[in-house]
Amino acid sequence: MSEATLWQRLRRWLTPEDAGAATVTPTANGHPDTRMADSLRHLLDDPGIPPDIRSELAADFGRVEAMLDRLERGELHVAVFGRVSTGKSALGNALLGREAFAVGVLHGTTTQAAQAVLDEAIQDGLVLIDTPGINELDGEARERLAFEVAEVSDLVVLVADGDLTRDELDALKLLAATQRPVLLALNKSDRYSVDERASLLAHLRERTQGLVRGEDVVAVAAHPSPQRVIDMDDRGREHAHERSGPPDVAALRERLLAIAQREGKTLSALNAGLYAGRLTDQVSARIAESRRLLASKLIRHYCLAKGVAVALNPIPVADLLAAAGLDAAMVLQLSRVYGLPLTRAESGRLVAVISAQLIALMSAIWGVHLVATTLKGVSAGLSVVFTAAAQGAMAWYATVLIGRAAERYLVAGKSWGEQGAKRVVAEIVASLDRDSILREAREEILKRLKR
Repeated sequence: MSEATLWQRLRRWLTPEDAGAATVTPTANGHPDTRMADSLRHLLDDPGIPPDIRSELAADFGRVEAMLDRLERGELHVAVFGRVSTGKSALGNALLGREAFAVGVLHGTTTQAAQAVLDEAIQDGLVLIDTPGINELDGEARERLAFEVAEVSDLVVLVADGDLTRDELDALKLLAATQRPVLLALNKSDRYSVDERASLLAHLRERTQGLVRGEDVVAVAAHPSPQRVIDMDDRGREHAHERSGPPDVAALRERLLAIAQREGKTLSALNAGLYAGRLTDQVSARIAESRRLLASKLIRHYCLAKGVAVALNPIPVADLLAAAGLDAAMVLQLSRVYGLPLTRAESGRLVAVISAQLIALMSAIWGVHLVATTLKGVSAGLSVVFTAAAQGAMAWYATVLIGRAAERYLVAGKSWGEQGAKRVVAEIVASLDRDSILREAREEILKRLKR
């Protein structure tokens, strides 16, 4: 499922159908942000997440915890994006009314994310996040950091100082694809005449149609260029000097406040839900991989045990009965690995189902196995070792098939699915390299028999 689709589904879940576009109302289950906060707490406190996976993803869990904190504080996080020297940091400072972000001249100075509460809008919980330039020298690392910041922000302000470059347009498309609101701020607009500024804004709205709403393309001047001013002293003498005018960011501040008041909490809850969903997928993938590795070790352990047991048993056919018991024990252990414990009776029945399908698929091989059992009972000397190893290798191979089939059944939630047991077992038989498994099995069993 794409992130855009997931965003839309979360929006439907969080926003009641009868709520107006400008207001989020409580539902029977409480406010939308409360519902999402409960979901985040459940993820953070989930006892089913193994400690090693929780430790491996500690940074991600920490980010979810931060999102939960900001949901409870009612904050809306705004990432400020742009190329180097377009005035991102200066724009943040102008919105804040103080020097919160470092401002440089050459190649940009923002090398890591910084954030500060928007003073004038603290009651609305707006938090600005300054980011590195998307085309900064030391490119990929800083650009990656910038997009990571946007990933955990609720909306984005892309700052440009003229017509959009290819880098800016590509970044805008990527950001818009996340379904977060994106505002485009034309900074340094004081460099243009009134007519030029109006023409450029119209051009930008046309180029970004479908990516940014027309009303969200605004002109700002975070740090207006100094103007030459002539003052006259007490003696009537003229003195020329340069003076900077005050920042002009009212249009952008108005749009930010409007969005925050209209759907700030919903945006924050949506973004938290998206991130938590990605983290849940990562956790699930890690758990699945961990279980798969543990299951592989377990199956190999039983392959060796069964192969040697069958090879050492001199009584014809009796080794097959012993092998069935080992298979049932293996399936019982696999069910615990996958968190779907089976009873001994259920384990035995599952082995019987899989074995029946294997016999139907491989009747010729099982016939050879029975012949080898008989030969082993009447042979003597070194030939017994090789006959026993061959029979043990066949038992090893059968255990691999039974283990993999049981694993598929458990991964599907104790179900063979629409395909049924016959098709699943056939697919597993076809997917495995029988000759390489038998070769490895014979080598391992012979090592132990010769000891």
